[in-house]
Amino acid sequence: MSCQEVRDLIPLYLYGELSFDEEERVEQHLASCAACSAERARCEKLTALLGEGEAQVSAELLARCRRDLAAALAKERRRRGFLTAARGIWQRWVVSPPMWMRPVGAVAMLTLGFFGARMLPEDSAALGPLARSSPPAVVGRVRLVDTNSSGEVRVQYEEIRPRELRGSFQDERIRRLLLAAASDPTDPGVRVESIDLLKDRTADAEVRRALINALRTDENAGVRLKALEALRPYAHDPETRQALAQALLTDKHAGVRIAAVDLLADVKEPDVAGALQQLLHQEEDQYIRQRSLKALAEMKASYGTF
Repeated sequence: MSCQEVRDLIPLYLYGELSFDEEERVEQHLASCAACSAERARCEKLTALLGEGEAQVSAELLARCRRDLAAALAKERRRRGFLTAARGIWQRWVVSPPMWMRPVGAVAMLTLGFFGARMLPEDSAALGPLARSSPPAVVGRVRLVDTNSSGEVRVQYEEIRPRELRGSFQDERIRRLLLAAASDPTDPGVRVESIDLLKDRTADAEVRRALINALRTDENAGVRLKALEALRPYAHDPETRQALAQALLTDKHAGVRIAAVDLLADVKEPDVAGALQQLLHQEEDQYIRQRSLKALAEMKASYGTF
């Protein structure tokens, strides 16, 4: 990255608004550039001075500001990408080519402009799913979740700047942060640690819904396994049972399917037997097949013809 690019990103870097890849590139540049490091120090000092007079604002307002910023950044990246492509085509096909190719280049530019105007997103579309979702109860990126021997929970998170909150799970702010961290899209490690802390609070219906959502949608198999294990005490609950059956039949990770079989084996319900019978129609893993057959035998359910 050039010095100018890094200096443009330093304010976003200080407020934690860059992706992890962008943060890494900025930090690598700062480590080798004294001038940009001095600029960062100047911005940090200015940020600290501004923070002394920081006003308390609502979570909804911060959420809206972060969504607006994400939309503006996404639109700017798309615009720069389009302009870079347009400049390249102009240089190659209009400015530099032989004379006989210039009319072709002009037509290409007109075509690019026509379709480009339709491909570039409007402000509302640039947000993607964020524009359609309601403001989150907790604003900011959760960076770290852990607990000490006395049971105190520690959560490091970001709103306008990095913050840390300590307390028990009975603290509503801690609870909301843990629920938000359980679905954090950037760090599976944070999701695992959050679910590990939430697993003893499954009597809370909202916690169970968060765990079920993680089991159904999380891209990381380790997170899904952690959520599945946390749901063990509620395997008889219809909603939980449905999520376990879905994991049994659709999850791509054999370890998750094995864990789902083990949990459902203790649930003597007709819908569980039906799910196990359906599994035998499609399952190729022999261990899972044998475990399913054993569970059906324990339920005294028929195997069918497989």
